[in-house]
Amino acid sequence: MSAQHADDPAPGDAYACEAIEQVVVPRTSDIGGFEVRRALPAAGKRTVGPFVFFDQMGPSEFLLGQGMDVRPHPHIGLSTVTYLFDGGIMHRDSLGVVQPVRPGELNLMTAGRGIVHSERTGVEDRAKGARLFGIQAWAALPASHEEVEPAFVHHAAEDLPRITGEGKRVRLIMGSLYGETSPVRFPWATFYAEAVLAPGAVLPLDDDYEERAIYLVSGEIDIAGDVFGPGRLLVFRPGDRISLLALSHARLMLLGGEPLDGPRHLWWNFVSSRQERIEQAKAEWAAGRFDTVPGEHEFIPLPQR
Repeated sequence: MSAQHADDPAPGDAYACEAIEQVVVPRTSDIGGFEVRRALPAAGKRTVGPFVFFDQMGPSEFLLGQGMDVRPHPHIGLSTVTYLFDGGIMHRDSLGVVQPVRPGELNLMTAGRGIVHSERTGVEDRAKGARLFGIQAWAALPASHEEVEPAFVHHAAEDLPRITGEGKRVRLIMGSLYGETSPVRFPWATFYAEAVLAPGAVLPLDDDYEERAIYLVSGEIDIAGDVFGPGRLLVFRPGDRISLLALSHARLMLLGGEPLDGPRHLWWNFVSSRQERIEQAKAEWAAGRFDTVPGEHEFIPLPQR
């Protein structure tokens, strides 16, 4: 996905629970003809573990024949992590990969030294009336891996561990959590999971990782007497065990990991530990020196900002 400029909001909700470091209120941005809610980066909170970018896509419904059209655009220094609750996206990239992603599946694209991809609604979905609802996150690569060869991996829903019981359904997307380990490989200590809770269910979040957050997609939850509704990123202080109580049917994303190995520069779709590398990528895209997506002739120009 391609990032578009949007001003950071002022820090949002008041909170009383001492375990909560910050409540992030996402801002909206237009991507490929529809709106997303961007929780990271935000004012006062640029990263959570390796995650430097976190977008909620939808829920959106398109007219017959229409859909999302994010034209070919470049990335460096990150992995895109695409996970859906509804609908579908057709991914095409400069490696020649053509791969749809459906609910419960994972598309993990590692940009490394540079990759170009497009994200569009597939032909079949357009014909029947497309929907789209999900999350795309960007995980910054450690400095030692920023210039690796680009790669793409798809994981089917059945490949990702499930933890169920007591009104909870958790799908582990990346890392280790609740005694399970995902088969998804990422070169930094991280965790990422979807949790679906029935009313009254309690979900613990241990202090196994220094940086932790949850993003509430739908429903309401209670944390130590504070009630939170959908569209909030709750960032927790290190060292505290958290318990979440579902007040209604709720869906949330759990994310975090160890702090990055230094600050990251993020400009448009480029992430790097070195500002000069960002400038190099800008010049290379403007000059047409990135690889192209086979069969696609459109592209997103370098922003003039």
